[in-house]
Amino acid sequence: MADDLFPLVFADWLKGALGDPDLVVLDATYHLPTTGRDARAEFEAERLPGARFFDIDAIKNPDDPLPHMVPDGETFRRAVRALGVTDASRIVCYDSYGLFSAARAWWMFRLFGLPRVAILDGGLKQWKACGYPTESGPPPPSAEPDGETSIRLRPELLRRYRDILDDLSHGPAPTLTVLDARSRGRFEGTAPEPRSELRSGRIPGSLNLPYDSLTDSETGRVQPIQTLQALFEAAGVHLGRDRIVTSCGSGVTACALAFALFLLGEREAAVYDGSWSEWGARADAPIETGPLR
Repeated sequence: MADDLFPLVFADWLKGALGDPDLVVLDATYHLPTTGRDARAEFEAERLPGARFFDIDAIKNPDDPLPHMVPDGETFRRAVRALGVTDASRIVCYDSYGLFSAARAWWMFRLFGLPRVAILDGGLKQWKACGYPTESGPPPPSAEPDGETSIRLRPELLRRYRDILDDLSHGPAPTLTVLDARSRGRFEGTAPEPRSELRSGRIPGSLNLPYDSLTDSETGRVQPIQTLQALFEAAGVHLGRDRIVTSCGSGVTACALAFALFLLGEREAAVYDGSWSEWGARADAPIETGPLR
């Protein structure tokens, strides 16, 4: 990497780094609307010391009807600069689950050319398990950070509906893999979608690796590298060969797959931002259902 921050950092390292002037810690917790939970309220009730709230539902394209779609570069720049981020920042993202939504913030920073970004292994759960302190209450106002905050969009990390459809329309593409992070039931079309207006099924030819298999169910920590590699290979992904596009319900947990792929050396995996919230809503989008053949 061109930076000095490993993409996965541990609680003991972060505890020692707190207070460093170039460190920015961001709580990127997002909850599905069906949970009834309020991520910002939970952030004010308990967070890592000095953390700021990265609001996935606010740092988005306000004109897109799809949920939390990628904003333009200037919107992103203003939003993260207000959180204290500059070109010199070392950014650590976390969430209350472990990897569920922290990876979305991680991917957005990389997409906009701010690569000195990492995820806290195990998130808030692991931080508390280590006995480290938290704080509560409204965070103090952010001071204007010193230094520039530059945006250098990396379009190769982002895919849109038309990109995926064009690939499908050209027939089988043996070096292209669309990998879906949803549960197996949703992928096969046997379980309902959380958004009732969406059809059930999957993008034709796609593969499935549920995002929650990437972490330990008890601790929220990322699985060992050897386990991750075995999971992707068992899902049918040819590491080091295929062009990989990750997808999910609304572009959040697709980023968890992209993060795990990054750990495995697949640093150019792209994310289909609209994911199933777009594909499943379109009557003209082709779908498949049933078990993989």
